[in-house]
Amino acid sequence: MALLWRGAALAARSLRAAVAASPASTSVHCLPAAGSLGAARELPSTQLFLFETRRGFAKGKKSSKLRKPPSSTHVTPDVVENDSRGDSVKAVPDFKAIMTAHMKTICMMLSHMLSNLPTGRASIDMLNHMMVETADVKVKLIRMALVTVLDAHTLSVIPYDTSTMYSIENAIASSPLGINPRRAGNWIMARHRIIVAIPPLTKENTQALCKVVTTAAEDFKQKIREARQMAFGSVG
Repeated sequence: MALLWRGAALAARSLRAAVAASPASTSVHCLPAAGSLGAARELPSTQLFLFETRRGFAKGKKSSKLRKPPSSTHVTPDVVENDSRGDSVKAVPDFKAIMTAHMKTICMMLSHMLSNLPTGRASIDMLNHMMVETADVKVKLIRMALVTVLDAHTLSVIPYDTSTMYSIENAIASSPLGINPRRAGNWIMARHRIIVAIPPLTKENTQALCKVVTTAAEDFKQKIREARQMAFGSVG
């Protein structure tokens, strides 16, 4: 409201100045000294009005709050943003390390399989991989019995639980190794021991083992080729 009164007073002052300077032919209506909006509204549209425009609003104060700086580094699963230069770098996995570890795993699997083949000499690895079925659950033999080497052609198996002896004997006899387990004897301590005799290799057994090794080598070579092709496809 105060601005409206001030504007009316300024308009009256401007009209007085115009009357003093204009010729007699120009009809100018002067407002009262005090100035009123009602008098200004009663003037005809053809009269001359001189108004002084002024700014009605003051400038707002600048905010003293500083902007929160962005975090130094923002990492996502695929993008790494560097806030020092504003660049974004896409994180690329190390395909070479991944594929190398995968191929080493394949080679370890082949080595483990070859170590289980009968070669005419007694080895603990020949029985450790066997699965024994007991109480409708299959468990590795190494977790159910202690396997030791008595001599170059004989293995000893001592079950931790004597009630599992029949299950262990059946697992060894049904294995593809072609070996027949037997009890050590009739005396008390021998009843809890299973003797496994490793038969010497014959010509037929040697030829069969050669076929098994050749087939296994081809299968694992194919797995390595597939891993290499997968690495090439990921990089490309």
